[in-house]
Amino acid sequence: MSEQNKPFVVTDRRKFTSDGEPRPDADPSPERERRDVPSVATPVAVEPTAAASEDAASQNSAAADEPPALTAEQSDQARLAYQATADRLDTAIRSANPGMEHPPEMSFEQIVHSVYMTAIMQLGGATPEGQQPQVDLMGARQSVDMLGILAEKTKGNLNPEEGRLLDNALFELRMGFLEITQALARSAAAKAPAPGRPSIVR
Repeated sequence: MSEQNKPFVVTDRRKFTSDGEPRPDADPSPERERRDVPSVATPVAVEPTAAASEDAASQNSAAADEPPALTAEQSDQARLAYQATADRLDTAIRSANPGMEHPPEMSFEQIVHSVYMTAIMQLGGATPEGQQPQVDLMGARQSVDMLGILAEKTKGNLNPEEGRLLDNALFELRMGFLEITQALARSAAAKAPAPGRPSIVR
């Protein structure tokens, strides 16, 4: 019989059924070990201790969170490319708007004013007259904390005017935050039923 005409035969060598029961037609002889491949010593896995596992996990987490270190050349290239793009944008805006002045450069004062105004809006300070204020306490807290971090990180590196500006902004925002949270607490307490009294539902 030629090779092409030989029947294709599949032999099921499984010893157990899909339910885990022994197959009645399975070969009862034990499996022979394969000796055609030289045996290689298997390394013994050592179970790490809890302290070692936590240390490795914290190191892996810290390594994943840390951005790759940039070279001075990469930083300079990014700065120059950004400045060139910003200059082209300014030129295009001025050409489309004749007589428009060059936009002011960003300064420390502008950063403080920007975060300050954001926090004022989050505390409901920009609400039009006669409308219910929309207060974002968590957003306002983050903005105040942002200025707090800025004050901490720039301590000793500000001129007197910058220091006063930042201190005043932080003082006003912190007092405004306290005022809003206390007003909300009083409002919630006034709406809550008095203890020991039955509440009337209409």
